[in-house]
Amino acid sequence: MQMHAVLPQPHCGVPDGSDTSISPGRCKWNKHTLTYRIINYPHDMKPSAVKDSIYYAVSIWSNVTPLIFQQVQNEDADIKISFWQWAHEDGWPFDGPGGILGHAFLPNSGNPGVVHFDKNEHWSASDTGYNLFLVATHEIGHSLGLQHSGNRSSIMYPTYWYHDPRTFQLSADDIQRIQHLYGEKCSSDMP
Repeated sequence: MQMHAVLPQPHCGVPDGSDTSISPGRCKWNKHTLTYRIINYPHDMKPSAVKDSIYYAVSIWSNVTPLIFQQVQNEDADIKISFWQWAHEDGWPFDGPGGILGHAFLPNSGNPGVVHFDKNEHWSASDTGYNLFLVATHEIGHSLGLQHSGNRSSIMYPTYWYHDPRTFQLSADDIQRIQHLYGEKCSSDMP
């Protein structure tokens, strides 16, 4: 994990394993239509901005795979998104502003599809604080089965880096790894 000279860089809380590659079929959903639910919201973003950020984050992955994401309101969902502070009963406590931004559980874990963000961070839809779209794209990548990448241009690189969300695109590494799990988007999958 990349470290700053004095303080750790803001980063994902998913522990790095010795092997960041994904074996075929080892850790993925066994379906192509996934539901997601936003359970609660941070204090510094309007719910509509949070919904938009999450929608664009799941769209990034569905644009290059046959995956289809559907938001649900009150039903149980495959991907459950929520904001928490400090210890929150999953064994991966948050550490307050500027450290761990979020974490997510892989599809074959005891909490498949659970995505948590640190409520103590300053979340935004811009370049102030931490851009929720960028962090959500990373954490949703974990919830789909991707582990961290050693490629600095990858959204799955473990430390936060800002890119303008209006021009953001997955790296070739991200696309190759997610398509390894779920396949390529066919022209018949396009709207």
